[in-house]
Amino acid sequence: MAKVSDFRYELPEESIAQSAIEPRHDARLLDTRDYSDHRFLDLPELLEPGDLVVINETRVRAARLIGHRRSTGGKIELLFLDRDEDGRWEALAKPARRLRTGTVIDIGDATAFILENLGEGRVLLTLSGEDDETMIADRGTVPLPPYFTGILDDPERYQTMYARVPGSAAAPTAGLHFTDTVFQGLARRGIAVARVDLHVSLDTFRPMTVDDIADHVIHSEWCAVPEDAAVAIEKTRSAGGRVVAIGTTVVRSLETFAREDGTVAAGQRHTDLFLRPGSEFKVVDALVTNFHLPGSTLLVLLASFMGERWRETYRIALDRGYRFLSFGDAMYAERGHS
Repeated sequence: MAKVSDFRYELPEESIAQSAIEPRHDARLLDTRDYSDHRFLDLPELLEPGDLVVINETRVRAARLIGHRRSTGGKIELLFLDRDEDGRWEALAKPARRLRTGTVIDIGDATAFILENLGEGRVLLTLSGEDDETMIADRGTVPLPPYFTGILDDPERYQTMYARVPGSAAAPTAGLHFTDTVFQGLARRGIAVARVDLHVSLDTFRPMTVDDIADHVIHSEWCAVPEDAAVAIEKTRSAGGRVVAIGTTVVRSLETFAREDGTVAAGQRHTDLFLRPGSEFKVVDALVTNFHLPGSTLLVLLASFMGERWRETYRIALDRGYRFLSFGDAMYAERGHS
């Protein structure tokens, strides 16, 4: 029985990155096969010709909006997470304790109606007025992680250079290190690139509050694996190449649509796949990811993927001054490498 305490470690405050490295590819990259130090610019040289790199092309939505309760005028901050098939939004609200069914929140000339208080700061709501996405884009700001207290001169620095359709409440941060130069290096090495789309939501930055990991309920996120990505994975597999996921969101997307033979079926849907000790990884052979919060589902996924060496990896990274979390450095790991 895996405990959340098994996935905690001491993260000094000074190890949390509070600025963004420029150029992006100058971030450090730890190769966990031999614990050698690199720059992210070196990623193509750590991979093999014929490998397939898979990226998440989601874009962070301007999901943080400020409104006021119609009844009292009190300020309410809303962070929009996901919209279901019926057009209802799940959002984080601050403060949320007194937001009951029927509460009306005015956001400029738009209105939010609280349908249900879901607990843990979450509410279910609907919006009235113009198109939801347009309203959010016009009135919202891009939410930065709560542990980031620095200042970004350019909000686009919290977007990957290949981000396309808005839908996420947080960035797929392993992709923040990519530049055109890195992509050119991949191409020169004969390494192809495929794209998926997963809308990053609450569990990306929410620590688990239970004792037993099996008791944690992961929140669902919308993801899509396009037909061309599925074809690229099958082609890579048949040629003996490896599938390299850029970030945990790509791992969840690919393993959600996994077939027994290590290929994937194209499709799109919400996923609540929780990759934890005992989970089988059928598609992803290698993972490039940033360093994650203690006791988070992302750290559990990483530990389940690479095995017990995750703890030694994190110890070495901290000892060598690697920068942690969203604007921090990255690591390269292979599945079950011992």
